[in-house]
Amino acid sequence: MSKPVVAIVGRPNVGKSTLFNALAGRAISIVEDTPGVTRDRIYADCSWLDKNFTLIDTGGIEPDSQDLILSQMREQAEIAIMTADVIVFIVDVRQGLTDADGKVADMLRKSKKPVVLAVNKVDSIEKFGNDIYEFYQLGIGDPVAVSAAGRLGIGELLDEVIRHFDPGQEEEEEDDRPRIAMVGKPNVGKSSIINKLLGERRLIVSDIAGTTRDAVDASYVRNGTEYILIDTAGLRRKSKVKEDLERYSIIRTVTAVERADVVVVIIDAKEGVTEQDAKIAGIAHERGKGIIVAVNKWDAIEKDDKTIYEYTRKLKETFSFMPYAEYLFISAKTGQRLTKLFDLIDVVRENRALRISTGVLNEIMAEAVAMQQPPSDKGKRLRLYYITQVAVKPPTFVVFVNDKELMHFSYTRYLENQIREAFGFRGTSLKFIIRERKEKGR
Repeated sequence: MSKPVVAIVGRPNVGKSTLFNALAGRAISIVEDTPGVTRDRIYADCSWLDKNFTLIDTGGIEPDSQDLILSQMREQAEIAIMTADVIVFIVDVRQGLTDADGKVADMLRKSKKPVVLAVNKVDSIEKFGNDIYEFYQLGIGDPVAVSAAGRLGIGELLDEVIRHFDPGQEEEEEDDRPRIAMVGKPNVGKSSIINKLLGERRLIVSDIAGTTRDAVDASYVRNGTEYILIDTAGLRRKSKVKEDLERYSIIRTVTAVERADVVVVIIDAKEGVTEQDAKIAGIAHERGKGIIVAVNKWDAIEKDDKTIYEYTRKLKETFSFMPYAEYLFISAKTGQRLTKLFDLIDVVRENRALRISTGVLNEIMAEAVAMQQPPSDKGKRLRLYYITQVAVKPPTFVVFVNDKELMHFSYTRYLENQIREAFGFRGTSLKFIIRERKEKGR
């Protein structure tokens, strides 16, 4: 069985994200003194004593709100409640018991799940100790006093949480599921693509740019393989990064790319490829990830028999720094080519894990040197002695030469092209490490 799931729920701005970060041990969730900042569920792997579990932070629940975003946040929290094995209901001792707290408690009672009541912002028992007791009125058990910001009472809270775990639940084995990050500018359809694949409204989708502010994981099974889909906050140009919130989102997108095996860079077909798209792709390229450029909203484009070729030519010009990238034209709205997207993801994954024997590599290198003589400088010519593959994900090669200074970037690229010609390596960058070795007899 999988690890137990613990969901943190409560009204907006009671300290859910701060508590989440305190429990997870690192700043994962956005923390901002603005109600509604955490809009999507955020996941983290946590442990307490000898128990491992998955922690979910949710958007705040506003039980009666008609606001588009807040009502969808409530829907997200309801899904998290259904997913969870144990629910941590967080309230604010300084605001006191509110009608909204009572309504959230009613939702939780209906879930029939174990609930641990955390009374937050109790920085001093002497000052706030007596105020805790009013929360008994919620009728969902004994309140546990905590200060998420001061990390007080966390141990007692976790003791209470793990007490509700099913003793039969086993720890997860090492997670080797392929991770796919969806990246791109705001409102290009990242969440819509994942929702179409999953067949449920797993992520908030609206026409408001920047709706997805956090990177969110979703599980997707296809042909017996389970994938983790990472939806990321939309990146914006620096000139538009006016809130601290956007800076958090950019950092989170980079973090999501770091976690991914394959990155799908999503372009808006109607808007066309932009310099900003190239910057986003560059993040994945620099980190040696598998890369697929997916042009979304292709159904909205007027086309003739040359459209796709012309569009591809423009893409390759913009992304000239990663000639290995794969291209696909899709529609989240109609589902066009989404099946093909995963066929391509599998191809890129295989290529990232491809190993070439040392003997074959040295044959390719010998042929390359015979076809194009290595460069020389001041009478000294570059000699290539030996090449071997030392790693995968991305495929990494060490080349031994007589003088590193003579191994120009252009000749490294030439050698890379010869290797690609022989083995493809579609969708993945190749990394070359140049090492010096003294010539024999000297």
